[in-house]
Amino acid sequence: MACPTESRDAGAETPDREEADMGEKYHGIPREEIQWFPTIDREKCTKCGVCVEFCHQKVYSTTDDGPVVSSPYSCIVGCTGCEAKCKSKAISFPGMRKISEELRELKKKHSGDAR
Repeated sequence: MACPTESRDAGAETPDREEADMGEKYHGIPREEIQWFPTIDREKCTKCGVCVEFCHQKVYSTTDDGPVVSSPYSCIVGCTGCEAKCKSKAISFPGMRKISEELRELKKKHSGDAR
């Protein structure tokens, strides 16, 4: 699945991305409660940096050991664009069923609906 349309300008520079994202919400849910972000399999990663270059949300940063997920909650919920770009198949995301169930529960929690 490609990234959903972004609500903010992808080219905008932000001095500290993690600080800027604190307090952001996704459908009324604090973003830091949603466990949607990439995981890098170090065994498969070739350190090519395609993920770092591709991600406009600055989820990744480059280290001597290769790319790392440095701002996980900057990732757009549902976006898997970097996974498709990774030729070594080193990037993965939680399953859509798992995230759908998690979002359903979080919506109940944050709407006050205890059905």
